[in-house]
Amino acid sequence: MNTPTPRWQRRKDARPAEIIEAALSLFVERGFAATRLDDVAKLAGVTKGTVYLYFANKEELFKAVVRETVLPNIESGETLLAEHQGRWADLLWTLLERWAERMEQSASTGISKLMIAEANNFPELARFYVEEVVIRSRKLFANVIERGIAAGEFRPVDVALATRAVISPLMMIKVWKQSFSLCDTEPVDLRDFARFHYELMLQGLQAR
Repeated sequence: MNTPTPRWQRRKDARPAEIIEAALSLFVERGFAATRLDDVAKLAGVTKGTVYLYFANKEELFKAVVRETVLPNIESGETLLAEHQGRWADLLWTLLERWAERMEQSASTGISKLMIAEANNFPELARFYVEEVVIRSRKLFANVIERGIAAGEFRPVDVALATRAVISPLMMIKVWKQSFSLCDTEPVDLRDFARFHYELMLQGLQAR
């Protein structure tokens, strides 16, 4: 009978991904402050020393988690924007739909709640998250709205405010679900909410 190979004997290039996966799980479950590198190492099946081979400290590990699990989703949206041909309203819905599906399925969306809860205690991490994730996400949606205005598809609006109006409700619903799912007697499907929110937003954005 073959004995399974311990995780720490696997290829070295697999170790960072395993550490990041373990860190994501613990960050989302416990928060940044309560997550210990010893526990990350244990969950990843490596020694704490191995964690330090790839990440200088917990802050750098957190940044790697964001870059490896959150930023690819933004990058895919930026690719859709660059390749889009057709109605900008359609792209707006595609982005919202994908975002809602990802919120329902991916553990990485729990990072948003973590940052909301712990930003004041870790201002440098908050600044990193805003610069790497928040601003880039806003820019993506702002570009869609700006191009829709330029094409005459959307009416002229304050793009910065419109961008926040598009993004914020989905974020609020996700944080609500993560915080109160055990006691909420009327849970909301994020994709259903995204569709309703999109149709509502479109009524305000469409050129008359």
